[in-house]
Amino acid sequence: MSRTGTICNIQRYSLHDGPGIRTVVFFKGCPLRCRWCCNPETQNPQPEISYLRSKCIGKTGCGFCENVCGSGAVGFDKQGGAVIEREKCVNCLRCAEICPSKAIRAEGRAVTASEILDATERDAVFYRDDGGLTISGGEPLMQGAFLLDVLEEAKRRKISTALETCGFGEYGLLRQAAALLNGILYDIKSMDPETHQIWTGRDNALILENFRRLCQDIPALSKTVRIPVIPGFNDSEIAKIQSFLSGFPNVSCEALSYHRFGVGKYAALGREYAF
Repeated sequence: MSRTGTICNIQRYSLHDGPGIRTVVFFKGCPLRCRWCCNPETQNPQPEISYLRSKCIGKTGCGFCENVCGSGAVGFDKQGGAVIEREKCVNCLRCAEICPSKAIRAEGRAVTASEILDATERDAVFYRDDGGLTISGGEPLMQGAFLLDVLEEAKRRKISTALETCGFGEYGLLRQAAALLNGILYDIKSMDPETHQIWTGRDNALILENFRRLCQDIPALSKTVRIPVIPGFNDSEIAKIQSFLSGFPNVSCEALSYHRFGVGKYAALGREYAF
């Protein structure tokens, strides 16, 4: 039986996740908890539910979610909208499967490498000379064996690949993945370990060491370092990061503007936006 991995989404026709037109696959699971994260649905490795009240047609409209919930996690308020008690939810996902308006939806699904590449190949006509598949997240290194399956299948089908990573993972796995890549998008958020720990939940020692080793072991691999510029966190550190990068070959640098596009996702997941 083919190995499966857990993804959130396959995004087509992306222009900002590597060269050319890309198909981007978002893996679930991330070791960091960046306060500004715009994709919180990718943080937890397991599938989970999100709920958009604006789409809910209420108890008088259907009430199906309450009927199928075996843990008593779903009820309705006085206005007739669904209320989900997250502490009772066991993530069986039955409510998401039955919701007719998709107010409740599953964030995460199991797929095989072949399913990902089949979807990618449907977009291949748009890639031309420089487009292809980008594996993003979350952090793809958290599903290491499945990541390698996808990259090996892509290589077999002659599809160009890029990996978007925070760099926090086992170096041996990163090295194996890099050998199969056409390019890597590597996040470096801060040079200060204490600041990095406070804002992301982890210090940056492993991230910087993995980057040094990768540049040493595979100097020819195209590397784009991405810096999310976050007010109050690292907006005064850009020159330090660029100075660090100046000692490595075949590395370009890209600054990403802070935005709040993901704020609504936190409410849908029953979480608070920490930034």
